[in-house]
Amino acid sequence: MKPSALVTGATGYIGGRLVPELLDAGFDVRCMARDPDRLRDHAWAERVERVRGDVLSPETLPPALEGIDVAYYLIHSLTTGAGFEQTEEKAARSFASAARDAGVSRIVYLGGMAPEETPVTELSPHLRSRVRVGQALRSSGIPTVELRAAVVIGSGSASFEMLRYLTERLPVMVTPRWVGTRIQPIAVRDVLRYLVGSASAPDDVVGAGGVFDIGGRDVLTYREMMLRYAQVAGLPRRWILPVPVLTPGLSSHWVGAVTPVPASIARPLVESLRHEVVCADHRVAELVPDPPQGLIGFDEAVRLARTRVQEANVTTRWSSASVLGAPSDPLPTDPDWAGGSLYRDVREAEVDIAPERVWRAVEAIGGQTGWYSFPLAWAVRGWLDRMVGGIGLRRGRRDPNTLRLGDTLDFWRVEALERGHLLRLRAEMKLPGLAWLEMRVEPTETGRTRYRQRALFYPHGLFGHLYWWSVAPFHAVVFGGMVRNLLRRAAEESSATSTTSATSG
Repeated sequence: MKPSALVTGATGYIGGRLVPELLDAGFDVRCMARDPDRLRDHAWAERVERVRGDVLSPETLPPALEGIDVAYYLIHSLTTGAGFEQTEEKAARSFASAARDAGVSRIVYLGGMAPEETPVTELSPHLRSRVRVGQALRSSGIPTVELRAAVVIGSGSASFEMLRYLTERLPVMVTPRWVGTRIQPIAVRDVLRYLVGSASAPDDVVGAGGVFDIGGRDVLTYREMMLRYAQVAGLPRRWILPVPVLTPGLSSHWVGAVTPVPASIARPLVESLRHEVVCADHRVAELVPDPPQGLIGFDEAVRLARTRVQEANVTTRWSSASVLGAPSDPLPTDPDWAGGSLYRDVREAEVDIAPERVWRAVEAIGGQTGWYSFPLAWAVRGWLDRMVGGIGLRRGRRDPNTLRLGDTLDFWRVEALERGHLLRLRAEMKLPGLAWLEMRVEPTETGRTRYRQRALFYPHGLFGHLYWWSVAPFHAVVFGGMVRNLLRRAAEESSATSTTSATSG
């Protein structure tokens, strides 16, 4: 009988990559998510059991944990809002209690590396929370393996994106003092190897559980990481000038202005870099032996990650993860919508283009393709969003051609996806209300294709109403231009395909 594993956080960066590794290792895998439908478009979706569960709703946990041998706790919020530490610790205790009641034999948790000599109370809020989550999980009495990693180098990770954009975009940098802090980065492939190995490690090795630092082959300062990245990428030498005046808050805004990682996410990462995070020992080799070829070095990890980015083969991204406790307000057309003012911009057109050609243009929207209208207006909206602490347009796309449910798309997220027919995006920029952009493609009875586009906005308060009417004069250019240019692209591609077919014939 196969061992069974529950993966929480399967919609996230590490969880989405761990699932296929566990399947290949011979585990029966169950994935828990607040919205299991968000997992349906993964290549491994039909090979796993998908269940609904929320660590903040203890009543949903027993069914998810029933019959499970090993439970992976991969839930963590990179926000640092009021009360987030207490929320995360409460969630971990609820999960641990439910796991104990369900007879789970082992918990595996991926946390953050913290220097031994620094008291927990003096750690950054981000690291302090991760340490306390580990303590909460171990308090269950279930043998718990806590793996603590520093900077994870892999395509799509927040740490890698921060490093990549800072190095590639800034040949000369005035940087904070933390660029001189020593770090032991680790390749995401080694992280996954440790996670899988922790599940099958013998009981006498795991014992009552324990904390294990995991790191790669190299110990570097952040400055050395940027210089080494530039060498691997074939970039000219980077000039890095540390100064003492940049606080973590200012540093996070600096990172947010240059990289796709917004200041709200960059801040906990930057605050953690104030601490030296180097493995205290290599006891983890007793738990999971090193591979014959040894651990992956920093240069090789960067090369592997860059190759994935260049080949558009990034399977998961930091931005696709759910935020602990994120709200999920209904679409205004849902049956449980509470009413109130709802603004709409609806546009429709019929064309003599095959539906699949129009859909291809719909699914390619955003990222490098852009939004098919008034690029300056979209760019300005992205800049304004960054200025007020939002995510802006820099998140781009996971894949240039295809989308998955839950994917981030610039400052939108894919909320509904019926391939070939419907794409609904939910706005995640800073707004005085809720917004959606919906695109439908349908064949008509006359053999033509109907394209229907809706922009919906539910205002919050007076400022929400003022916001809508302030931007309404631009809708004809922005949304009207989007319809025209999207269909023009579909027509051009259809014409190009027909020409190629005729030439081949």
